[in-house]
Amino acid sequence: MVEIKTDAGLEAMREAGRVVARVLAAVQKTAAVGVRTADLDETARAVLREAGARSPFLGYRPHFAPTPFPAVICVSVNDAVVHGIPDGRRLRDGDLVSVDCGAELDGWAADAAVSFIVGTARPADLALIDTARAALEAGIAAATVGNRIGDISHAVGTVAGAAGYGMPRDFGGHGIGRRMHEDPHVPNRGRPGRGYPLRHGLALAIEPMLMAGGHDHYHTDLDGWTLRTTDGSRAAHMEHTVAITDDGPRVLTLP
Repeated sequence: MVEIKTDAGLEAMREAGRVVARVLAAVQKTAAVGVRTADLDETARAVLREAGARSPFLGYRPHFAPTPFPAVICVSVNDAVVHGIPDGRRLRDGDLVSVDCGAELDGWAADAAVSFIVGTARPADLALIDTARAALEAGIAAATVGNRIGDISHAVGTVAGAAGYGMPRDFGGHGIGRRMHEDPHVPNRGRPGRGYPLRHGLALAIEPMLMAGGHDHYHTDLDGWTLRTTDGSRAAHMEHTVAITDDGPRVLTLP
């Protein structure tokens, strides 16, 4: 069931969104050559504790996962698209890192993700990240009262497709509010004018996931969580929590 939020609910989500923004900023500051991905998770935990927030990721177990998620952020490196588990892996020069973070504060959730390069960047990786950001911005621009979910999906998919990038099938954005994952699903491909109508008070996590080599992907047997590109090509993930309002889309996870 889709829940339409009150203005007070959106304000509460904005406070959770500020926490998410602080976590992502702190993690990017921590990330450097030689730093373990588990160190990034420790940084995120410290920011959440200081804010009095909890992680909706920790202990989360969707239908495909063999075990509950053991961390407060996802850290996906290079060919990992999403859902990477922080561990003892040390970041190397030129790694493309995607970090996904959620926070729950006073009963309300927010969710965002960012991709960046550690150390020396390859032009192809910067182009991939820039396109993921542009796809997210296009999706946000389409998140207006009177449009439908398909308009967001079409905007995201058009930007990614025009640049020649693939996107994982069956993965996309989602409604968000009192829980991290709510209805409706927000695909990263779609037909304009189709799907659930956008109205004031609807909150969505819009999250393009772009793969440099095509659409094929798999869940690794090593942890059952990490989604990887089949051909080993690199991936980027960008996300914001966005409120649909009569005054236009409002991004709730900006700093």
